[in-house]
Amino acid sequence: MLNFKELPKIDLHCHLDGSLPIQIMEKHLGRTIHTNEVSVGRDCHSLTDYLKKFDIPVQCLQTSEHLENSSYAFIEQLPSDNVQYIEVRFAPMLSVHDGITCSQVIESVLKGLEKGRQKTGISYQVITCAMRHFPYETNMELLNAAEKFLNKGVCAIDLAGDESHYPNSEFCEFFQEVSHRKIPFTIHSGETGNVENIKYALEFGASRIGHGLALIQNKDLMQEIASKALGIEMCPTSNLQTKAVSSLNEYPLLQFLDTGIKASINTDNRTVSCTDITKEFNLLWDLYHDEAVILQVHKNAKETAFCRF
Repeated sequence: MLNFKELPKIDLHCHLDGSLPIQIMEKHLGRTIHTNEVSVGRDCHSLTDYLKKFDIPVQCLQTSEHLENSSYAFIEQLPSDNVQYIEVRFAPMLSVHDGITCSQVIESVLKGLEKGRQKTGISYQVITCAMRHFPYETNMELLNAAEKFLNKGVCAIDLAGDESHYPNSEFCEFFQEVSHRKIPFTIHSGETGNVENIKYALEFGASRIGHGLALIQNKDLMQEIASKALGIEMCPTSNLQTKAVSSLNEYPLLQFLDTGIKASINTDNRTVSCTDITKEFNLLWDLYHDEAVILQVHKNAKETAFCRF
């Protein structure tokens, strides 16, 4: 059996705000934070419930100092998991107000991550998230700022938020502009059972799909995604918690791999989901008892990363 703890790992789908160490949140807010305030339990019934756990960490990302310190603390926790490379994503516009611009938000996060890289040796890139519930103009503000940092720490754009209430069809104009500027992008799609969102992501030109579970509903679409070598960023623990799947026995990873889809395994939110990448790999082992599955998803992550290494 592989030593999953020692295996060098790649995490392509990890949210900064959902992965802040509790200690840094306590420091920034000046109070004790109980685990159930920022992590989901068995009472989580949907993605909408899951997203409620982000209120407190977002409060910790409202100044340049807190953004930098939080990003540094985020990287500091990764060596124990033997992470080699991570693409950390966050929504800069959630931290923008009269005291700080979107460019300053991104710059602060990059500064903290770089300090972390210098200490730990862990490589990183940032994916900046547009938010589904934001108006077009706000998401364009994010796009304009993120473009300045492209290939300078920022590697891609994403669309995050409550997919069940804001389908991909509402973001055609935004992703036309992203494509026009030749900025790589991934989109959270198919997490809440809507395979049409995956079709739209493919039509927009996404390089990867976040979660993508609804893809199992359409075999032809599975074949198309496999033929185009698009990555599917799967997050088993999170998917179970949001009820994207009712049990891991119905998790579609093997079907995706058998079709030739480049599915990877990721954490999504280390703190909100109480997980890390080693736990995710151990979960796969408990489910399949097959080292080949672990090695394949690791290879897929390396091949579908926005940064080649």
